[in-house]
Amino acid sequence: MSSENAVSTSVKLTEVDQAAIREAAAVLRQGGVVAYPTEAVWGLGCDPFNSRAVQRLLLLKQRDPSKGVILIAASMEQLKPWLTGLSAEHKLQLQQSWPGPQTWLVEDNGYTPELIRGKHTKVALRVTDHPWVVALCEAFGGPLVSTSANMAGEPPLCTHQEVMAAFGQDVDAVLDGPLGGLERPSRITDLATGEVLRA
Repeated sequence: MSSENAVSTSVKLTEVDQAAIREAAAVLRQGGVVAYPTEAVWGLGCDPFNSRAVQRLLLLKQRDPSKGVILIAASMEQLKPWLTGLSAEHKLQLQQSWPGPQTWLVEDNGYTPELIRGKHTKVALRVTDHPWVVALCEAFGGPLVSTSANMAGEPPLCTHQEVMAAFGQDVDAVLDGPLGGLERPSRITDLATGEVLRA
């Protein structure tokens, strides 16, 4: 990926960027679906506790609800309700890998909406270091759904133009920012077993 399309984790967001992020967060709080750049590809997100928004997002992607979706957060603190009951060792493991492109499957403690978990007993969690996504989660006030912006079975979208062509008329906001510079989506690992489900 070219450097012009990537963003450093130390980047300073401009006032215009921050205003766009605040507007996108307001859309999310109102139950909207937002397209936004992530570490490697564009994503679609919404409020994980708004079932209507999650259903609409899944319908846009034509994604099987049984598969579940990832939750992305600005900090471990935002994921605290999902981490209760974990051992100190597992919490340390999470802390040492975050923020960064590591998604963990964590046993659901009953806090996760069914549409987020899908048919699984575990929920996929990540603390991002992408400055735009960090700012979006902070402005929203909690974790967001993060699923690749593409139709199910199709390649993920990597440019603003592709996202606008595919979803521009169907989402409520498109946050026009740079990708994080990674070549592929985050690694997914089962916290309990260490099994890598996506390298």
